[in-house]
Amino acid sequence: MGARAEFTAVDRVSFDVRLGETLAVVGESGSGKSTTARMVAKLMDPSEGTLEFDGEDVTHAKGAALARFRANVQVVFQDPFSSLNPRHTVERILMAPLVYQGIAPHGSRRAHAKELMERVGLNPDHSLRYPAQFSGGQAQRIGIARALAVNPKLVICDEAVSALDVSVQAQVIELLRRLQRESGFSYVFIAHDLAVVRQIAQRVAVMSEGRIVEVGSTAQVFGEPRDEYTRTLLAAIPRINPEWDRRRRERS
Repeated sequence: MGARAEFTAVDRVSFDVRLGETLAVVGESGSGKSTTARMVAKLMDPSEGTLEFDGEDVTHAKGAALARFRANVQVVFQDPFSSLNPRHTVERILMAPLVYQGIAPHGSRRAHAKELMERVGLNPDHSLRYPAQFSGGQAQRIGIARALAVNPKLVICDEAVSALDVSVQAQVIELLRRLQRESGFSYVFIAHDLAVVRQIAQRVAVMSEGRIVEVGSTAQVFGEPRDEYTRTLLAAIPRINPEWDRRRRERS
């Protein structure tokens, strides 16, 4: 048998996320952004390098240290229906993180589940329904509510709005922004749609072939991109009338 070929999905990626900010990680499919998100959430272990959270090295965290990390870092996945147990009620889904952490909610579990549903704009009287009884946008709100159940410091949104209709996307983005203003947590927002990123992120990291090729403020990356790959991504953003946009830029 020949030697086993190695594939490096992510290589020398380094970034920080500041308290209360949204860092978007963007790139085309296969760029390594979702693999990066999974490693940040400790759903995958890196073969090299370190992961620090709140100044603590959590790369090899286990036991109580890993449980603390899980409480502080939550994930909202791309497909809400595949990430929600179809056999569980919304109440049970929302209480699962607290059960895992051994946290007792204030008041009854049902009351706490209803409070979470209200925070994300869902009817609290539907807490005993099942995921299949909700629309895609509503199911994603359940996923967001579950992430908030343990009051995390960092929420990783892995293509969290890419599977939604455009009108629903806008509603969920506004919800994410409002929740951040209320609670002060940070987001790592994984996306390939730069038009969406522009609405929510303060900083942007651009990935290509497993590496970060550019990182900067949203205004800088969109207004004065330094890397050719970034310029290619920006050129692919759909415009309502490209000819009108070209004439406007020529006049300015």
